[in-house]
Amino acid sequence: LYILPHDKSKYPSVANESFSEAVTEEKPVSLVASNSSEALDSPFDTDNESYHSVDEDVLKEEAPSAPINNVSNNSVNNSTNNSLNNSLNHSVVIDGEEYSNEFMATIDLNFHRIDKDVQRCDRNYYYFCDSQNANLEKIRRIMCTYIWETIEIGYCQGMCDILAPILVVLDDEYQAYNCFKNLMLRMNMNFPHGGIMDTNFANMRSLIQILDSELFDHMHQNIGDYTHFYFSYRWFLLDFKRELEYSDVFKVWEVIWAAQFCASDHFTHFIALALVEHYRDIILDNKMDFTDILKFFNEMAEKHDGHKILISSRQLVHRLQKLIDS
Repeated sequence: LYILPHDKSKYPSVANESFSEAVTEEKPVSLVASNSSEALDSPFDTDNESYHSVDEDVLKEEAPSAPINNVSNNSVNNSTNNSLNNSLNHSVVIDGEEYSNEFMATIDLNFHRIDKDVQRCDRNYYYFCDSQNANLEKIRRIMCTYIWETIEIGYCQGMCDILAPILVVLDDEYQAYNCFKNLMLRMNMNFPHGGIMDTNFANMRSLIQILDSELFDHMHQNIGDYTHFYFSYRWFLLDFKRELEYSDVFKVWEVIWAAQFCASDHFTHFIALALVEHYRDIILDNKMDFTDILKFFNEMAEKHDGHKILISSRQLVHRLQKLIDS
């Protein structure tokens, strides 16, 4: 498992199977791009509880054995205890830097999660269907490097989804790494450790209440408080990456990035509202509750018209601005 060195003097080379076994030989990083055509569906969890359950499953599978704090003298002699303590206190030296076993175990666990996610990342898109998996390896190296730098945050499911379109456009590991790192300064807030998702739901609720009172009354009666706006969880987590076709993802992301300079820092909320408004008649006519709406939008993934959604989002911004001005 090799991580991509942004600064070769700073990042170590590591062994394939376990990050705990360091190697001293510096390995070159391949920058060869490749295209292909094989298709494979890539599942994605939408429920926050599913994210935690995935983490728990990984912990059960991969976490190292817990330290034994109290060892019975009846079952283990003093020499064994001393050997155990020395093992637990042992550190690893990589390229002159010393790392604790606890740190290395955390790295191992995060790299395992990355491996699982990378194998499922956008396999229905030509860029990631290469039989050699060259571009998936690029994602793996970039992500491992990012996590090495930000291990206090750790890897969360979905980060590969944010990196993938950047790599497709740039087709260069170093540029993609730097762009992804800066994009995550904003996007990290939407992941569980960022703690802003409930705020996104509350803002959605407020916008619907202001701009579409009929729909708000229906949702308030059938859905309840803002915490049940979970159908939009994935939208905010990945900036709608899983809701649109790849060609539309590029357009929508550029609009979101540009909007902060000319419209709103929270343009994602207007895109989310535009998605709901686009199907408001279906929601109202069928008297959909939370489960119905969640199922409906999951089935509609990658079937939305990105161009129409952007036009509607802009109109919603203008409507709100007129209300404020009046």
